[in-house]
Amino acid sequence: MASLSAIGRVFSHRNARIFYAGSLTSWTGLWMQKIATDWLTWQLTHSALWVGIMAFCNLGPSVIASPIAGAVADRMDRVRLTVFFQFVSASHAAVLVALILSGLIRVEIMAALEVVLGIGNAFGQPARQCLVPSLVPRAELPGAVALNSLTFNAARFIGPALAGPIIAVWGVVPPIACNCVGFLFASFSILSLRIDPAHRRGHAPTASVWRKITDGLLYVARHPGMGPIFLFAACVGMLLRSVPEMMPPFVAQLFGRGAEGLAILASTMGIAALVGGTLVAMRGRLSGLTRLAIGAGFLLMLATAAFVATHSFTVGVVCVAAMGAATTAHGIAIQTMLQSASSPAMIGRVISLWGMVVRGGPAVGALVYGAASEFVGLQAPVLAGCLLLCAAWLWVRSRQPRIALALEAA
Repeated sequence: MASLSAIGRVFSHRNARIFYAGSLTSWTGLWMQKIATDWLTWQLTHSALWVGIMAFCNLGPSVIASPIAGAVADRMDRVRLTVFFQFVSASHAAVLVALILSGLIRVEIMAALEVVLGIGNAFGQPARQCLVPSLVPRAELPGAVALNSLTFNAARFIGPALAGPIIAVWGVVPPIACNCVGFLFASFSILSLRIDPAHRRGHAPTASVWRKITDGLLYVARHPGMGPIFLFAACVGMLLRSVPEMMPPFVAQLFGRGAEGLAILASTMGIAALVGGTLVAMRGRLSGLTRLAIGAGFLLMLATAAFVATHSFTVGVVCVAAMGAATTAHGIAIQTMLQSASSPAMIGRVISLWGMVVRGGPAVGALVYGAASEFVGLQAPVLAGCLLLCAAWLWVRSRQPRIALALEAA
């Protein structure tokens, strides 16, 4: 991991400044749009199931598309791939704005558009992440990886903080329009990068895409560290990280708040995630990251259980802060170990599988929780999920020394 001085050195490189400026702009717009579309879905349906369906439509395609995307990113021009799929995100926002302004918006249309956006994100993220090692010298890669996550979580705070007041005054259209502008800016900024051809393009095709996918899955499954940590992360994603994807019904039904309450919770989670990510980055070493990742998963379980069990908005804000910090610590720790332990020829596929876990898990969990809430309410399904996660934590905790040896020694 990187110290703060190492993160600061990343900004001395031209490519890094351009890349992270585009990232902050596009991700801020993305979070603004997420708050707007989540709230619009709730306004149109007042159904937790539909909120879960919308999350599944956005995140679910990664389960199928991510392994293919990783193989594609390992054999094509990554700059062109990134730019193309960022244009897809910008176009998605533009279409949403047009539908809302014309009065033709329907929740079914929104769901179909979210599937398109989810596929675009599944293909765009591995290509974009593969560019990170090209931004700085290899010795400064930990700083670039940490800064990548910190940028995302800074946007996670800024986006909702901006979106809440804007929605309250002007409605959902301006935040979505900001997302369109943000992704257009990010697309043009990527084109101005000076990328070494060895990093810009993956290796020449040596086998079919399906063979590459199979090789990637087997590589992760057979790795003594990656296999167990991927499985634990999948459980965390499905059982715990799905809860923030369904925030509008929790805000309305548990706390009796509106869009401003949603913005407060989302911003609190974002700033706590930024603080948690910074603290992890300040550690400055790989050793101990396995313990940190597993412990953060346990903290996330406790905070999630407390969040759904309370009707106090103040307690909910505190719990959401803990959830944000734990989620970021868990994610940064695992992603850093994966990038360090992966062979150069496999890194695209490993990153894409990680994307599948962190997006596909919450998608499935949100859909299950949304459906169950139609029968037994919001609280009981999530509390049952926390109990299941406790069992998964005990299992991975017993394998912690072996996982640490395989990932931290890399």
